[in-house]
Amino acid sequence: MSDGPVRGVHGDPSARSDLPSGLTLRALFPNAITAAALCAGLTGIRFAIGGEFDKAVLSVILAGVLDGIDGRVARMLKAQSRFGAELDSLADSLSFGVAPALILYLWSLKEMPRIGWYAALTYAVCCALRLARYNARIDSDNQPHKLAGFLTGIPAPVGAGLAFLPIYLWLVTDRPEFREPLVVGFWLVAIAALMISNVATLSWVSLRPRRTMRLVLIGLVGVLGAALLTDPWETLIAICAIYLATLPIGVINYARVKRQRSTRPETPGAAHT
Repeated sequence: MSDGPVRGVHGDPSARSDLPSGLTLRALFPNAITAAALCAGLTGIRFAIGGEFDKAVLSVILAGVLDGIDGRVARMLKAQSRFGAELDSLADSLSFGVAPALILYLWSLKEMPRIGWYAALTYAVCCALRLARYNARIDSDNQPHKLAGFLTGIPAPVGAGLAFLPIYLWLVTDRPEFREPLVVGFWLVAIAALMISNVATLSWVSLRPRRTMRLVLIGLVGVLGAALLTDPWETLIAICAIYLATLPIGVINYARVKRQRSTRPETPGAAHT
């Protein structure tokens, strides 16, 4: 999804009325990708229980990559379904809400079991609330951020990636300060608050690079892929820093778009529609 791509119901319902499950054969592939994302996220918990926190983090990141693919594959195959939408939301809640919360609890927060557990619960619940809000508004036309090409709050997969920032720093530096339960707990609650906030954040729709920059961006993406393979933790730290730096940009850009729309002359008769 941006929060995970939610796949709604499209097409003529009567054309599928003879299918008892409501799930076509064509829809199996994108939903299998969603199931794989769910399994990857839950496998991260298994690695965390065994103390393999680097593998645990990579499992959740893999879930995020698969989550970014499934919706696009569904649209490409024209295989959107209500089943896919529900499965996608459930997978996101577990992979990007429950799994990161438990991984961080096992890695650091268990040293302060009471406060640490509440911090983990706060993150998991806020992730579920964000996904519920997203699903509840999916068919609503009254979404000013979405209409302007922005997101509301940070998406669940991005929240999971940001929540792991203390682990990235610890893996690179091996400094115990980054594993301090109070630091990790505060960071986790801050990310949880950003997920359910009304802050306008940048989306792919709002990013419109100039034509002269597009080849450069393709090259940068290629270099980024190589960097993730050779220096994954340093690269992830850099990605988190860049994303956090874009948060004020998103707020400023949305405020400018909002001002521009408010100053446009009203269309004749619009007040009576």
